[in-house]
Amino acid sequence: MSTNEVERALALPEDERGAALARIPEDQWLERKSVRVAPKDFAHPLVALANAEGGVVVVGLHGGGVEGIKAHAARVNALLQTPMDFTRPPVRTHFEQVTCRNDDGDVDALLIARVSPGDVLHETAQGECFLRVGDESRKLGFVARQELHYDRGSAPYDGQPIAGVTVQDLDAQALEEYRRAAGATDTHARLLQARSLLTSSCKVTVAGYLLFARHPQERLPHAHVRVLRYRDVDRGTGRRLSLDDAADVRIEGSIPRVIELAAATIDEWVPRRRALDDAGRFEGVPIVPRDAWLEGLVNAVIHRSYSVHGDHVRVEIFPDRVEIESPGRFPGLADPRRPMEIARFARNPRIARACADLRIGQELGEGIKRMFDEMRLDGLTDPAYTQTQGSVRLILRSESRIAPAVARSLPQGSLSLLDLMRSARQPLGTGQLVELSGLSRPTVKRQLDALRGQGIIVWEGKSDKDPRATWRLA
Repeated sequence: MSTNEVERALALPEDERGAALARIPEDQWLERKSVRVAPKDFAHPLVALANAEGGVVVVGLHGGGVEGIKAHAARVNALLQTPMDFTRPPVRTHFEQVTCRNDDGDVDALLIARVSPGDVLHETAQGECFLRVGDESRKLGFVARQELHYDRGSAPYDGQPIAGVTVQDLDAQALEEYRRAAGATDTHARLLQARSLLTSSCKVTVAGYLLFARHPQERLPHAHVRVLRYRDVDRGTGRRLSLDDAADVRIEGSIPRVIELAAATIDEWVPRRRALDDAGRFEGVPIVPRDAWLEGLVNAVIHRSYSVHGDHVRVEIFPDRVEIESPGRFPGLADPRRPMEIARFARNPRIARACADLRIGQELGEGIKRMFDEMRLDGLTDPAYTQTQGSVRLILRSESRIAPAVARSLPQGSLSLLDLMRSARQPLGTGQLVELSGLSRPTVKRQLDALRGQGIIVWEGKSDKDPRATWRLA
């Protein structure tokens, strides 16, 4: 993970520094460029990183070797001016030169460009927009660019300052643990500045406060996780409420602490079933794979909308499923009906990068894919997302997955329709399914007939034209 490895490499002696930086794989936060790169092309990774979570561009490395920058003073000067000349608005970039040994064994230098997350959408002087996705600076088309513009319409909330809070008010032990995890050697303040966790006037940001304050709920009381366990598959209401009286807890503290304590609580409360393990013994295993619900929990805490006051992350545990709901809708770049196609987007870029430093979330855009993989490996149905006016809910069910061969034989979209029926937890008419899915009636009818033909759902009615006929799970 380059976000830590870059700092460790920069702390090495100059004889080792260049070669170590050349070996680190490029990823979400690291790009390497030859000193011969044209300034207009150098603008591409700067814009891409600024539109994501920020990162580092190392100039003077090419083809796995260390070419250095010492013999190219004019080119270096042109690159230093790139943010002003070739990005709109100018990308905030801090440059520094570090000494190294080039491939010929001579003392040389590298140019380190540290890019801060942008407060607005950035583009090149040519009007092109890029977004960092994994190890690629991906050029966005018109629609994706417009959606990113709307989502970035104002400065990310996690970059706003917390009035009256300084570095001295944060938890020194937590900061020291972060410095060790990040492989940094500078002061706590310099590290926080490098990660954009301090403003230009050295005020602690919302992200820094949530990550390293002893009790951030003093200023942000909504920044907690509530874990609940129910005795029945339905929540119920009033006298029929199925919430376990002894299983409703509010978990507070810094983000790393909240995730740790919430995970321990879920581990304890999630229902278990007996299953044969790899050693041939029957053991109690959770009804939903731990890696799946943990990924969902981490995503909810890191990517929730902290600007939404009065709401919090909820983890609800039922006998047959785990539901995780977080404040804030999906960004416009994402379609919850096609979760595997969701493009990478960090609502809280500073929190996301710091958590990656702490190895809480890898933040490689693979979290959703990993949840799908874990559920499928256990033979369970795919994770399902639903979106309300102000939140996103992830549902992880313990129901058996449809055989791949059967799934391939179904019309496109049939499994999504099946997820809607599962979420409803009651029989639905064809018209209701048309309304819920947003699809045409012929399309929904074709999917329903295919699911019925496979014995997955059942039609119940008195005649083919019965207006009260419904569909239910088999």
